[in-house]
Amino acid sequence: MHPAPSVILFTTLSGLGFGLLFFLGLGYPGSTGWVAFVFFALAYLLAVGGLMASTFHLGHPERALKAFTQWRSSWLSREAWCAVGALVVMGLVGLGRVFFDTHWMALGMIGAVLSVATVLTTSMIYTQLKTVPRWNTPITPMLFLSYSAAGGALLAGQIDWARILLCIVAALQLAWWIAGERALERSGTSLATATGLGPIGTPRAFEPPHTGSNYLTREMVFVVARSHAKLLRLVAVLFAFAIPLVILTMTFNHTLAGVAVISHIAGVLISRWLFFAEAEHVVGLYYGQR
Repeated sequence: MHPAPSVILFTTLSGLGFGLLFFLGLGYPGSTGWVAFVFFALAYLLAVGGLMASTFHLGHPERALKAFTQWRSSWLSREAWCAVGALVVMGLVGLGRVFFDTHWMALGMIGAVLSVATVLTTSMIYTQLKTVPRWNTPITPMLFLSYSAAGGALLAGQIDWARILLCIVAALQLAWWIAGERALERSGTSLATATGLGPIGTPRAFEPPHTGSNYLTREMVFVVARSHAKLLRLVAVLFAFAIPLVILTMTFNHTLAGVAVISHIAGVLISRWLFFAEAEHVVGLYYGQR
């Protein structure tokens, strides 16, 4: 699928922001006053900035509020409600930490759960799509949640948790890439099943449906060269996991911590670009692209 910059920024930044809110909700780091304000401000900038970026991919951004009305059937609507709930609850937690030098644990736990739920509902927007076999796997929500938790641990300065979570998300990312290689084939969807002509032979596209591009070919049919994908995967692993893990073995200082965070974010952006660019929508079969 077409890797739209707005959606890449949305899934990356909001995941990091809600990951940091999760750790803040649990009381990590346990800072108060202006130090706590900096952590909460960073979390909100990432979370809200990511959510705002997502509206740029909407055909009618002015109708974004209507997303809240479809919570019974839409994961997007559920994401919106969870996000608002997490931001409101964690805002109250932040007030306690910044102005009253206290952490309201019960409220923080609720905010942490809502932050996790926000990331989970975001991932389910993609996981539910059977038309994109590479996404339609239980590994997808696990991948989103682990990325969010690892990034949140890094931003919160939780070194021990960051080491463990980075290893977990690296393993999940590799498993997701491996499983995705034959996802379209395993789905059983082909030109034969799409046309219903399988019983009488092996159909093939004689010529494209039309000579020009349309919405489907622009948004749903994007092909990245296998050699480029392999190189980008290597770069993503290097920046998202390898460099931060090496830095975390060194003596802690704020400069190195900043480098580890920046490196991780760069790697996540690359892996998230691949998440969309490598996704084969079955409609590509109709255009002879798969």
